[in-house]
Amino acid sequence: MNCFSYKTILGNIIIYANQHAVTKVCFEKYCREEQLETSIIKEAYTRLNEYFSGKRKQFEIELEYQGTDFQLSVLEQLKKIPYGKTRTYQEIACNIGNPKSAVAVGQACGRNPIPIFIPCHRVIGANGSLVGYNGGISIKKKLLEIERCSCLTTLRILGHPDF
Repeated sequence: MNCFSYKTILGNIIIYANQHAVTKVCFEKYCREEQLETSIIKEAYTRLNEYFSGKRKQFEIELEYQGTDFQLSVLEQLKKIPYGKTRTYQEIACNIGNPKSAVAVGQACGRNPIPIFIPCHRVIGANGSLVGYNGGISIKKKLLEIERCSCLTTLRILGHPDF
């Protein structure tokens, strides 16, 4: 596995990849392993920058991750949350057919190995509060703000009457 560290608008982000896919994204200051910027890692970083600037709303890049069947079902649901939208932990629990598992959904989100690409930042508390994010609440807030601003800009460009 290879990794490379980048300075971004969110602070340092380390992207990990094997020969075929992105495997991990971390919000850390230092990469503990020897760094090697592979083509997959570089492409992932390019797409992140496009996302940060509001130009990218979907990531078409290979991702590879592991987890329990429950965790994998949660991660698959997270990938279905549309850009600029949010879901509650309870909604995700219901979507995977386990309505009493909202707390476990939160734990699975916290173990998401590839944040941003798998948008766990789009999951919020039942009362609309920003709770839990492995990069910290301030990063979660910034990611949601990027999406909100981009969606508002798109509506303004399209001439939406409310904007």
